[in-house]
Amino acid sequence: MDPLFSVESELLRPSELARGPWSRDALHGGPVAALLARTAESAPAPGPMHPARLTIELLRPIGFAPLRAAARVLRPGRKVQLVEASLHVGDTEVARATLLRIRSEPVPMPETVAGGDVTPPSGPDSVPATRPAARSGDVAYHSHATEHRVVRGGWGEIGPCTDWIRLLADVVAGETPTPLQRVAGAADFGNGISSALPYGAYRFINPDLTIYLHRLPVGEWICLDAATYPAANGVGTAECHLHDERGRIGHSTQSLLIEKA
Repeated sequence: MDPLFSVESELLRPSELARGPWSRDALHGGPVAALLARTAESAPAPGPMHPARLTIELLRPIGFAPLRAAARVLRPGRKVQLVEASLHVGDTEVARATLLRIRSEPVPMPETVAGGDVTPPSGPDSVPATRPAARSGDVAYHSHATEHRVVRGGWGEIGPCTDWIRLLADVVAGETPTPLQRVAGAADFGNGISSALPYGAYRFINPDLTIYLHRLPVGEWICLDAATYPAANGVGTAECHLHDERGRIGHSTQSLLIEKA
């Protein structure tokens, strides 16, 4: 399978597999989020550090032009570090992210720790694969570059949804996606899978995505237990509990711009 992005000199060219659902000429937020995660991860760290929070801002619709990626350390530190990543088309910044890293080292824990339920939903092997619909004849990220196994709700249905998602394509040609890239590429689906308003009648586009992780996922499958909360002022939020097959790994949120189609 083709990658989401191919390297051309110092630029990254998106493939058709990165196409989004709102316009055939614009990228899906998932590939952009995964590419920003890759860019932020490239910044040097003083030692083992955990990606605790990734906040992504989608500044404008991104087409299929080559992208220039850059990263810099905003706040150096041995215990807490803040990294900024950005994507440009020419001289125009089209997306950015901040990655908060926290030092990673063993800490003794009591045998029982108070906390919420970390039991994962029914696993991906418990249901058949779902192939989300794409525009007629279009290759797209949601329908061709990811595999979906829905254990609650469903694509095109109204209401909360629990969906296991597996990235099928490399983010960048020749590179195995990292755990953070897999989470970022999946978490952007939250608003799409848990629609609270009818598709076709409304658009609910997310200009941002924030992911919190207390641990990285193990394996290829990421589960989103998602719900959307719209308001009559044309603003909403989508919220997801994130799991791998061993249990909960964190959560994600998206702000939503809601308008009539």
